[in-house]
Formats: sequence, C-alpha cells, structure tokens
Amino acid sequence: MANIYDLIIIGGGPAGLSAAIYGGRAKLKTLVINKGTIGGLADTTREIVNYPGYMQVSGPDLMKDFHKHAQSFGVEFIKEEVVSVDFSQEEKIIKTKKRKEFSAKAVIMACGSEPRLLNIPGEKKLRGSGVAYCATCDAEFFEGEEVVVVGSGDQAIEEGMYITKFARKVTVIVLHDEGILDCNKVSAERAFNNEKMEFIWNSTIEEVLGEENVEGVKIKNLKTGSSSQLTCQGVFFFVGMIPSTRFLKDSGIEMDKSGYIPVNDRMETNLEGIYAVGDNRVKYLRQVVSAAGDGATAAVAAERYIEELKDFKANILQNDKKTLLLFFNVLVNESIEFSTLLERINHDTGDKYKLFKVDMATKKNFAGKYEIEKVPAVVVLDKGKEIKRLDCSMDKDKLKSQLC
Repeated sequence: MANIYDLIIIGGGPAGLSAAIYGGRAKLKTLVINKGTIGGLADTTREIVNYPGYMQVSGPDLMKDFHKHAQSFGVEFIKEEVVSVDFSQEEKIIKTKKRKEFSAKAVIMACGSEPRLLNIPGEKKLRGSGVAYCATCDAEFFEGEEVVVVGSGDQAIEEGMYITKFARKVTVIVLHDEGILDCNKVSAERAFNNEKMEFIWNSTIEEVLGEENVEGVKIKNLKTGSSSQLTCQGVFFFVGMIPSTRFLKDSGIEMDKSGYIPVNDRMETNLEGIYAVGDNRVKYLRQVVSAAGDGATAAVAAERYIEELKDFKANILQNDKKTLLLFFNVLVNESIEFSTLLERINHDTGDKYKLFKVDMATKKNFAGKYEIEKVPAVVVLDKGKEIKRLDCSMDKDKLKSQLC
C-alpha cells in the first residue's frame, strides 16, 4: 500500500518539479521518481539570468529552490531508474531497475532529454565549466571570449550565430569539405557572411583540453590525419539531443520518429491519465521557464482527471440505479434546454434513473472515453456498463418513451 499514489512524476527537472509543486499543493499523494541529480539539465547550467524573479542564479541553486518548494507540500522523492510501465489499466504501473513497483491514478512524463555525447576525453569532466549544449542558456557567459562549436546542422549553425552576439570569435568544426554544411541554405549563407564565424573543414574534435575550465581543443583533420590544438574558453556541442523516452517503447504512448511525445494544450498524451512535459515532449522552446509552465499545466489537468475518476466511481459505478450520462455544454443553449427537459422527464417518471451531467468544457476525458463528438448526448449505463444511447430529441413524448 505504501507504493500507491495519486500522481507519479517520472523525472526531477524543472518540469517535473513544477508539476510536483502543483500536485502537492492540490493535496494529491505525489511521488517524483528521478534517476539522476534533481534539476535535470538545468542543474548543469552555471548561471541563469532569464528566469522570472531571479536576476541571476545558478542552475543548481534554482533547482534546489524548486525541490524545497515541492517538499514543503509533502511531495515524496526517490532516486530510481524507471525501466518499464503498464498504462493499460486505470491504475498505472511503474517498475524500476531495482525491481520496485509503484502505481498511480495519473502519471506525468518529465524525463527530459539529453545531449548526444561524443564521449571524447574532457567532455564530461568539463561539462558546466566551459563545455555546454545550449546557446540560449550559456552563450552570454562567454562575452569577449573564443568559442568552438561542434556540428553543422541547423541547430549548430543557428546557435553558433547566436553565440557571436557575445563571443569574440566562434570557430565551427565541420566534418565535410569546404563550403558544405548540413543546415538550411539561408542559415549557411548568413553564417558565411558573419565576420565573427570561422570554419575548420574536414575535421573532428578529439579532446577538450583544460583542468578546471576549458582551455582549448584538440582537432583532427580527417583527410591528412594530422592533429592540432586550438585555444578557446568554451566548447558548444550541437550533435543532437535524445529524449529520455526509450523505456516507453512498448507503453502505447504515441511518439514521433525521434522519440518526442506529442501532447495537446493540457499536456495530455494519447493515453488517458498520462501527460508529458518539458524536454521530452514535442515543443518549440526548451527552457526552464517553459518547462515550469508545462509542469503546472499537466498537474492541474491530472488533478481534474483524478477528481473525475472519483466522482464517476461514486456516482456511477457504486450506484444501484441505471444512469443517464448526459454530455452537454453550458455555452450551448440547445444543451441547456435538453438538460432541463431530460431532468424534468426523469423526475416525472419517478426518478428511475440517476442523472449524471458531464460538462464537455471541463470533463473532456469522459467525452473521449465514450467517443462523444457533439452535444447533447446521452449514454445509458447499468452499473457502469453502456446499454444504449438516447436520441436526444426535444420531443417530450419521444424522449419519455426511450426512458420507459
């Protein structure tokens, strides 16, 4: 019983922590399962200057504040790696590498993404000390310095141009022959015309040099095989990001070809009660502030989903009477008129049915569950099982005959 929760959040980055704050505040029994350091990628950023309310703060300090805030609402945290999930039932099952099992009514996927690593000497050692993966996050900390960019795709070239707003010089290491970039033609032309950008062709980076901070890089020419060193104070790797969603492969969650999860404006996935937030979802902006917004939205949506489940069980599944599940929209006059008529007829016939109203504006999960596309609509249930649907006619006699 100790491992049964209302809400489980997989991932402890800014999106997951924000969701935890909202879940805990809503008095949901909330658990965050995180395999690494609390804070995710934000914890590797040495300074953040664009999070509202903080003129300047380190990533670890900001994430520490998020963590404390969530704990103040009674949120539980465990350090585990999730290896499999079962979202096929109402109670969602989560299994970890240490063979622990947890269940929840709703689950928020906040497992983030991770930079694709080259795994060369010095890369991991100097991460956060000159090695970076996000220009928007870290470019300004290289004001007046020399920076190396690794990669030639859209992200590498566009982020490289952004870095030139701060750095004295940006040197791009390119695998291909001179003049060939993997980015779009417009970005390539702009980059070639940028006086602060230089290119080293037919080359790859072998090592990041430095003890406590980046001091340079070792470069290998792929055609000649010769190596050289280049002095710099920063190295930005843009060789791709990988969403941390591999364990969801057989879960039934819809993902794109790269492994990112598409969601709607409520952060809902294609599975009921499952949400995705932050860097593991399809989105435009991957920043701490947008991740926090995702987490808040998903937690509020999850809270309402859980309340709907409780309400449904209490009023439908545990009711001895047959139930009229009425789907309506308070903003549509026809819905309101039909609701009034149905309620009156049911009362006139001795309240034979339990009437349960579902406002489509606030309870979209039910609409999806019963495949309701337009209102008014009435599903007749007997102990939770659908037995028929009514023709929602405004003809009183016709409607009354369907209830007899």
